[in-house]
Amino acid sequence: MTSYVIEADGGSRGNPGPAGYGAVVRDAADGQVLAETAEAIGVATNNVAEYRGLIAGLRAVLDLAGEGASVAVRMDSKLVIEQMAGRWKIKNEGLRPLALEAGELARRLRVTEWTWIPRHRNGHADRLANEAMDAAAKGLAWKAGGTTASGTGTPGASGVPGGGAAGAPTPGTTLSAAGAPGLAEQTDLLDVAEAAPPGTLAADLSGPAASVAAAQQRATGQAKGTGWAPPTRVATSLLLLRHGETPLSVERRFSGLGDAELTANGLAQAAAAARRLSREPYHLDAVVSSPLKRARQTAEAVARSAGLDIDVDEDLRETDFGAWEGHTFTEIQRRWPAELDAWLADPDVPPPGGESFAEVAARVRRAEERLVERYEGRTVLVVSHVTPIKTLLRLALMAPPEALYRMHLDLACLSLIEHYADGRSVVKSFNDTSHLR
Repeated sequence: MTSYVIEADGGSRGNPGPAGYGAVVRDAADGQVLAETAEAIGVATNNVAEYRGLIAGLRAVLDLAGEGASVAVRMDSKLVIEQMAGRWKIKNEGLRPLALEAGELARRLRVTEWTWIPRHRNGHADRLANEAMDAAAKGLAWKAGGTTASGTGTPGASGVPGGGAAGAPTPGTTLSAAGAPGLAEQTDLLDVAEAAPPGTLAADLSGPAASVAAAQQRATGQAKGTGWAPPTRVATSLLLLRHGETPLSVERRFSGLGDAELTANGLAQAAAAARRLSREPYHLDAVVSSPLKRARQTAEAVARSAGLDIDVDEDLRETDFGAWEGHTFTEIQRRWPAELDAWLADPDVPPPGGESFAEVAARVRRAEERLVERYEGRTVLVVSHVTPIKTLLRLALMAPPEALYRMHLDLACLSLIEHYADGRSVVKSFNDTSHLR
């Protein structure tokens, strides 16, 4: 019995703005494209367009194979995937009718998986969505095979196998009439920034990608937002605050699960952070802390100033350094030279009796997912330690585990990550200590 794969996507040039969706149906066995569909849907948000893409893909499978067909759904919208899988609640009432419609269609099929995939693996559906939006901008309707016809408002049609016309762009890149990436592809350029080497942010990129994005912004008068994406998206902001100074940090000793308290200087650093975060442009909705005392003391200073309670998340604790707790790097190098070399060479290797960076990353990722879901669209102060904060930054940048060794975080520094509903994360600031000067 044939099984199918749906790849669907949607986009909005302005969010809300001119929007469209695309969906592809493949044979699960060999990946052959069996159907394509796309449509411009007028002014809508990204999430609405993504749900419309899913609905179109489900309908295409029903048209192709009928009731009960086995299908796997793959999208780069974490919000749609998690809501359809039942793991996230639907908080936006505007999306509820679309989710119900998609659910009714899915129940007529046999959906074997709801899987989030990175944007670069969803290039075909993304291309179709952009083709539909490009066509609508010219007063044309999208046609299967990458061609367009005169007219507006014509529904998207399921297409035959074969993809775009000769000379069509590589999947994931929609070309405008001038041959430059379309406006909706500014978020693809943002993906380039996220995948750049540690320490390279969007603002530091140069070359053709940056030139194209800058030229498009000048041509359209579009305001700068996060990276090159439109500024109208609502983000879940994680402000990451490292705790203040402790006696172990003064002596540059490994400080993991040991419950050191802040020094007088550490308390002053926490108070400085609290003063900064109580002023514009900051508006904290929640304060979440590691359970360790040095983090909680830092969090308490901010929470008092903001009039908030503190939530404690065990997964935000520092690495368990095992036998190395309280030792300096030099002491460890002398007593455990082989173990230290192995630890520095492989994130899966723990200190003797301790915890590996890979294990830390797994629990920090869990904490991040909880925070982004629980505080969707709000600003959360996360008070933690060097390794968890570096890990959150590394994950946001899509950097390898080795990037941990290429970052430096000062005591009581602030960093900022913005998480978007489509699964993207953007590092907006790093190791900011201006409040301590």
